[in-house]
Amino acid sequence: MADEQRSRIRTSTKSSSSIAQIRLVSQHPEVYEPCDDSFALVDALLADRTNILNMRPRFCLEVGSGSGYVTASLAIMLNQDSSVHYFATDINPHAVETTTATLAAHGVHSEIICTDIASGLERHLSGMIDLIVVNPPYVPTPSEEVGCEGITASWAGGEDGRVVIDRILPVVNELLSEKGWLYMVTVTENNPSQICSMMRKMGYESRIVVRRSTAEESLHVIKFWREATGDVKHEGKVSSSSSYSWLPQFPLLSFFRNNGNSS
Repeated sequence: MADEQRSRIRTSTKSSSSIAQIRLVSQHPEVYEPCDDSFALVDALLADRTNILNMRPRFCLEVGSGSGYVTASLAIMLNQDSSVHYFATDINPHAVETTTATLAAHGVHSEIICTDIASGLERHLSGMIDLIVVNPPYVPTPSEEVGCEGITASWAGGEDGRVVIDRILPVVNELLSEKGWLYMVTVTENNPSQICSMMRKMGYESRIVVRRSTAEESLHVIKFWREATGDVKHEGKVSSSSSYSWLPQFPLLSFFRNNGNSS
């Protein structure tokens, strides 16, 4: 990583007591490292932390976990509550390994699956996920770069940077619980207002939680929630041990984890 980027990371992160520690984030040359978009997403979660704590999510999912920085930060924000279960997916097997190492370094237990978006989870977790976080591949690129191997898959978004985003939205709609929230990173080129309109047709309200401009892009972290439930909910917790694995209940997930299937 370049010295300039390391400096930006150091100055962009919050107190190590509230989010993941950069020094504990695992690295791999083919895995996207935490950068401005990652920090914006974590800052959005921090800004909404009180609401998230009051909503009391039971199941959380990160689509495209990369280094594992966001999931680790989310778990720390939620006080590493043992009643919360975390899932993380990535199409890149190196990212699955990196996420595993980062979460282990922070003492966070999660089911980490190598798969395309959330393939294999919809049928088992439909309507159960209370919180989904996504820093999708949003950079406009040639279509042939979308979904390719290695680190390019983390940013290659095809035309208008929307190819993967437009595939993610219906999956989110399938997985989110009635009280569920989605936090997603977009840039101006993605036409965020059109994304919000698409989600509105599926019954979601939205608001921008964080706006951030860098030398390269204008970032928007958007929160979505179902119209009928509102932006803030107060629900009871369901207790469960953090060491419990849901994978034995989901045979397909074990297959993805062990074989790196990216269907």
